[in-house]
Amino acid sequence: MCASLIVTIGAQNAYVLRQGILRSHVGKIVVFCILSDFALVARYPRFVHALLYVGLAYLVWFGIGALRRAWKPSHQSIDIASSGAASTLSARAALLPAIALTWLNPHVYLDTFLLIGTAGGREPEEARLAFAIGAMFVSFVWFIALGYGARTLAPLFKRAGAWRVFDSIIGAMVIGIAITQVRI
Repeated sequence: MCASLIVTIGAQNAYVLRQGILRSHVGKIVVFCILSDFALVARYPRFVHALLYVGLAYLVWFGIGALRRAWKPSHQSIDIASSGAASTLSARAALLPAIALTWLNPHVYLDTFLLIGTAGGREPEEARLAFAIGAMFVSFVWFIALGYGARTLAPLFKRAGAWRVFDSIIGAMVIGIAITQVRI
């Protein structure tokens, strides 16, 4: 169950995948995402609720940015073999979207704390620690595989058209997630 929720490509995973393809600060982003999954934000439900609409606004903004990149061909093809790195982003510039997509994303809270937390809470007391360790292990393996495995997709993304398709899908998906999370 935990794997099916963590492995689903959402805004956070799409960003990790993108940075992995670009080979841009992958280690820092992967470590941040793993540690964030390990954090116990569920102890602060008012904080999580207050961030819901800020997070939804950020998801829409991120989705519009992805759609803009898709329709405005500013992508250059990447040539990792000759350049060694495809992005000149600073670590801070690479981590800020990861932070926002992790901590402001209501989807992360729904999956990690509501669904996984509820399932873990249903386990017998003696099995809860094993459940939590299993969930953290899945997160650990997934983010490492996603971040560093993305480089195998780099040859596909040597074409600007592939980036346009990728950004179109991500933009539509992220805006769709935001719309489905609105609570009226």
